Amino acid sequence: MQFGIFYEHQIPRPWDERDEHKLFQDAIEQVELADRLGIDYAWEVEHHFLEEYSHSSAPEVFLAACSQRTQRIRLGHGIVLMPPAYNHPARVAERIATLDIVSNGRVEWGTGESSSRIELEGFGVHPDQKRDMWEEAVRETARMMDSSPYPGFEGKYFSMPHRNVVPKPVQKPHPPIWVACSNRETIKMAARMGIGALTFAFVDAEEASHWVDEYYTTFKNECEPIGRAVNPNIAMVTGFMCHEDSDTAVQRGLQGFQFFGYGLQHYYGTGTHLPGEFNIWDDFVKNGPKQQGPTGCIGNPEQVRKTLEIYESAGVDQVVFIQQGGNNKHEHIKESLELFSETVLPEFKARHDASSQRKTEELAPYVEAANQRIPPIEPISPNPPVDSYPVMMEKLGIPQDPAQRRSSILALLGAEPDPGDDD
Repeated sequence: MQFGIFYEHQIPRPWDERDEHKLFQDAIEQVELADRLGIDYAWEVEHHFLEEYSHSSAPEVFLAACSQRTQRIRLGHGIVLMPPAYNHPARVAERIATLDIVSNGRVEWGTGESSSRIELEGFGVHPDQKRDMWEEAVRETARMMDSSPYPGFEGKYFSMPHRNVVPKPVQKPHPPIWVACSNRETIKMAARMGIGALTFAFVDAEEASHWVDEYYTTFKNECEPIGRAVNPNIAMVTGFMCHEDSDTAVQRGLQGFQFFGYGLQHYYGTGTHLPGEFNIWDDFVKNGPKQQGPTGCIGNPEQVRKTLEIYESAGVDQVVFIQQGGNNKHEHIKESLELFSETVLPEFKARHDASSQRKTEELAPYVEAANQRIPPIEPISPNPPVDSYPVMMEKLGIPQDPAQRRSSILALLGAEPDPGDDD
């Protein structure tokens, strides 16, 4: 089993102009530390307008900065919002490929759609269409990275002519694809499409085995890849803070993890938000859950180890730690990572290579069968040459002089010039 760290870039009110700068610089330093300690993945979300809960609106920039301060850690988009109103598929393909190049092939391409009204209506995305938008965009973005040239597409939510989308990623045909999952149905959908399940359902470790079994059973029996390669993996997200004293771990980490859940519920569930004015942190302090004892991966090393062993025995491929939440302190996060890497991580590292090899061998025939079901990329029409504007105008007999050009265009259109227009 492998391990990741996850960032929303949370910053409860009140904050001043220096706080966001410190938040991002601290996070880069934490990723740099995680890389040195042997943590496998760093995941960064994309959200918009979700003040306090997530100030991570440009993850490709943050991850590119991390790529230049690290050597080995995988850099995960957790996730890219794929409906075209958020990000045109060609722009996603270009940014993913560029990040893969500058990171020397370390990108994980997580995908999603969001379900918060603040985001969806902010970009004009209809909630009933977002899943279909996601599917259309993911499929075509993968094809853009695997085609030279991309043969064009005429879809329901976006269309694009023949173009060669450059650069191409280091990882061929494209970086591994994941999708954010919040329930068992989306996990099964991920398996059917041959992509990794990045699970935010916060299931109990004992419940995880049922989710894992369903994922891999579905992958083996029903996979029809949405991408140009498959990525059978399931990751589960949980709160994290490790300290030799479990009470101290709770004091340092539980409230931040609870605020993560409270902010999520505010924007996605029961909240009413007044942009720029509503104080989620105050509301959380007044109405949120009160701190309790150790839970999940918030505790001392032995408690964290026991929880992770349950995930491991369930067949979870990766556990992703939420450590930067609420007002959790930078120094405590670093101390927690260091203690975990000294006391818990080595034994999981020692077991990972053998278990990964067994998984690869077991899935090999199913991966091969799924890859055989990846359809060829068919052009929608012959690849036409594209004249520059001056060449096009010359062919049409349109003068280069602006005044003459207007008259010529009007003549081509069969329109009379306006007598009162001197131009």
